[in-house]
Amino acid sequence: MNQYYVYIMTNKSKTLYIGVTSNLSKRIYEHKQKLVPGFTSKYNINKLVYYEATSDIKAAINREKQLKGWLRSKKIALIESVNPEWRDLSL
Repeated sequence: MNQYYVYIMTNKSKTLYIGVTSNLSKRIYEHKQKLVPGFTSKYNINKLVYYEATSDIKAAINREKQLKGWLRSKKIALIESVNPEWRDLSL
């Protein structure tokens, strides 16, 4: 059974990035090493602060879209509900 992850990453200034992947550890490594050109490398997005797992890829994609549509304050409340110190969950 495959696992899919919706995740939120950030940087020192708490810029948020939301993504979806089937291999969370590999994807986080790619972001941290700036192997992915674009938003995350440009803004030094390098800290995993939230993630959810599901076995349904459609559910993961829909959840990603839902989170991206939320106000920033609601995203922050979601992160802080499980990770109030904004620790890097990938360590």
